Amino acid sequence: MRYGAVVIGGGPAGEVAVSRLNAQGLKVALVERELVGGECAYWACIPSKVLLRPPEARGEAARAAGVATPAIDWPQVAAYRDYMIRNLDDAAQVKAYRDDGVDVLKGDARIDGPGRVAVDGQVLVTERIVVATGSDARIPPIDGLQEAGYWTNREATTLTDIPQSVVILGGGPVGVELGQFMRRFGARVTVVDHGERLISREDPVVGELIAAALRDEGIDLRLGAKAISVQLTGGERVVRLDDGEQVSGRELLVAAGRAPRVHDIGLESIGITPDPAGLRVDERCRAADGVWAIGDVTGVLAFTHVGMYQARITAADIAGETVCADYTAIPRVVFTDPEIAAVGLTEHQAREQGIRVATSRVALADAIARPWTYQQDPGGELGLVCDRERQVLIGAWAVAPLAGEWIHYAALAIKTRTPLSVLRDTVAQFPTFTEAYLKAVERLDV
Repeated sequence: MRYGAVVIGGGPAGEVAVSRLNAQGLKVALVERELVGGECAYWACIPSKVLLRPPEARGEAARAAGVATPAIDWPQVAAYRDYMIRNLDDAAQVKAYRDDGVDVLKGDARIDGPGRVAVDGQVLVTERIVVATGSDARIPPIDGLQEAGYWTNREATTLTDIPQSVVILGGGPVGVELGQFMRRFGARVTVVDHGERLISREDPVVGELIAAALRDEGIDLRLGAKAISVQLTGGERVVRLDDGEQVSGRELLVAAGRAPRVHDIGLESIGITPDPAGLRVDERCRAADGVWAIGDVTGVLAFTHVGMYQARITAADIAGETVCADYTAIPRVVFTDPEIAAVGLTEHQAREQGIRVATSRVALADAIARPWTYQQDPGGELGLVCDRERQVLIGAWAVAPLAGEWIHYAALAIKTRTPLSVLRDTVAQFPTFTEAYLKAVERLDV
């Protein structure tokens, strides 16, 4: 069968590509080996945020003046989670695409040479292949791990019952989000990370602030420690650390990052050697002649919104438009309570690039009114990184309520290279968290 385009992978990136290419008039085939909607819809972004929200709302109620702390009904939470992940059933999504003229094929796809995709013995011929195969949970080579058994994000986000205790290997976004969720539902939680701080991709202060919040909730953080072996003993996963300590839990969650899914998809047939770091693409998301790659498989930034952005770039490039992907202002949010949000360069990254930087840091409760109207005894901080020579914002971070919503002020300023003078002259609604940007800009030593 000949197609105008074949998209391999039906996650958010692949879905955007399919919809746009179909709208452009191409005959499109979508090949998905599991569920149309992908990791994000069924086992990651959507279920994790659904599970985080009820205890977050309870915490907000407890911190607001004069509000009784509400109870949480786990069966109702789990039922709503199941509704949001469509009970792991993509029949409606498949039907919608087919009704719209897209051929949906279920099975393992392999590129079978230039312009050819093999799916369970059937060969699809096309001039345009879009690889959107996503990523898998990265499983570290720890002695005894396979024998003891473990969870990845998939088991953790679709759990039926809250475990009595859990050890989490990894202090990145997945580890801290799911750790806080399970702790707030009553589990004893231990987080192990070989780094000296949580959320290591961000400025050190971000890790310090969220670590303090998690410790206040009773989460045991073992930072600077590496798991070297796991043993199942009496129903407990006992993890031995390289510092001689041991930690244990009824469950063991591996949250050690993601690995781009580049193997066993036929890249060799078009002259590409699979790279564990990801399928390299140019500024138009091209991986080879007639081949584009989008989403986690590229290893660029493992965020759903980045994959969807790359899908837009790919569709525009296929349509003949002049486009280039720009990753300078991609927001990064961890949906803990308080939320962590960041965009642009960290201070360390900027200095590594030889940029003369100025930074500022604002304690929200000392600078603006909104934290006090939002809750009693408020906290939260905002930090900025600017380029002294260009007089523009190049990075920002916040650890505060709703930070994922108001980080986009900084994202737009970085994207458009808005001069600091304009930011100083911009008026924010009173009282909002966005007002903190003016305070932080005014404190920059530029």
